Amino acid sequence: MGFFNLEELMENQEQGKEISDNVSELITLNFFWIGFIIYTSAFTISTAGHVSTSICYLFQILGLVIFVPAAFLLITLKFDNKYLKVIYSIYLLWLLTVVIRGFLFDFNFILKMVFNSYEGLFVYFSPLILLFPRKIIYLKQAINVILILGVIYTLYCILFIKNILAVNDSQNGQNILEYFSKTLSIPCGFLLITYIYNSNKKNLLALYVLLLTLILAVYRARRGLAFLSFWPIIVSYIIYLNYSKSYVLKVVIFIFLAFLIMIIVASWQNTVSYLSMSSTTGLFLDRIGQDSRSEVEQYFFRDLKQIDWIIGKGINGNYFCPMGDGFGGITILRNGIETDYLNTILKGGIISLVLQLLIAIPAIFMGIFHSKNLLSKAAGTWILFYLIDLYPSPVTTFSFNYLLVWISIGICYSRKLRDMSDNSVKEVLSG
Repeated sequence: MGFFNLEELMENQEQGKEISDNVSELITLNFFWIGFIIYTSAFTISTAGHVSTSICYLFQILGLVIFVPAAFLLITLKFDNKYLKVIYSIYLLWLLTVVIRGFLFDFNFILKMVFNSYEGLFVYFSPLILLFPRKIIYLKQAINVILILGVIYTLYCILFIKNILAVNDSQNGQNILEYFSKTLSIPCGFLLITYIYNSNKKNLLALYVLLLTLILAVYRARRGLAFLSFWPIIVSYIIYLNYSKSYVLKVVIFIFLAFLIMIIVASWQNTVSYLSMSSTTGLFLDRIGQDSRSEVEQYFFRDLKQIDWIIGKGINGNYFCPMGDGFGGITILRNGIETDYLNTILKGGIISLVLQLLIAIPAIFMGIFHSKNLLSKAAGTWILFYLIDLYPSPVTTFSFNYLLVWISIGICYSRKLRDMSDNSVKEVLSG
């Protein structure tokens, strides 16, 4: 199957029916991830606005034809925890009501539902990946997907570097960078914080992709994106301090990270006044202290009624906000808000947010504090930062970043996976 090796499974599994079942699952997972990569890559490049939408739709349809049937075949109603079974089932039922409420049988609306990874239908089906088989060997496929998306991100950045860096087309460059990074590059952070299981080549590729994202985010003064790409580097360094015995490399990495942090801190203390505020770095430092969301949030708070706060407005929920649409035009009704926890409330109300927290918070504690391996701790950390990221950036999207949140939840609720030693995990993932 190309980049997903079936022979390794055949060599390491017992003979008989178990092998047959696992090989069948692995093949199906291969199709799911291949279809997902095609769909996601096509959507991402379509956001640049320089590729035919029809061609992108054709590739997305191809991806759908591959990954949707595979997803249905992989779903099994098996839970590792009774509490999770109850809350998760309620959550899925509630998401179904969110989809039903506000759904329109309108051509343009259906196009958005099928082909838009940020506002479409598949965002609400993403939690179903929790019901996929939870076997450690299948995580090797997820690692391969992260690497492939990182390579695609690099290629896309090269293709559209002029647009990303363009000063005379600032808004379009920002939008391209945001879509490219949040859809393709951020999952490399998970690879980096589980570096002990990966080869040096994989770790270096993940670090390169994150640093590229961070540099471009600073250049374009995208604060939320800079945070999303910077925190995995910090966390991986903390983990490295615990696992590595190389004193020299620890010092070198520390100096590099300290330099980045000092720039940010200095901006708050007004000690970088020598920088021209028309410069790239100056623009980023100036943006750190700016409040660009209060006005939007005020419109949001004014529009929502009490019942809207409780149950939300459904999948097509919007609010009155006469502001720029980010593409040079003016919009009266907005279908989303950059503050993602408010976006969750807009669609599904506080009920949706609370149910999500009831699933995520116990997973964080089990993964970080009640596990014997770095994989589970990394999964708990990924969920934690997803909850933190709900404020600065839209992260609840049909992307690998969000799918990884639910994969991580599955890891954290699995006592079997949490009790594995690092050596056991490494033997499977690096075998």
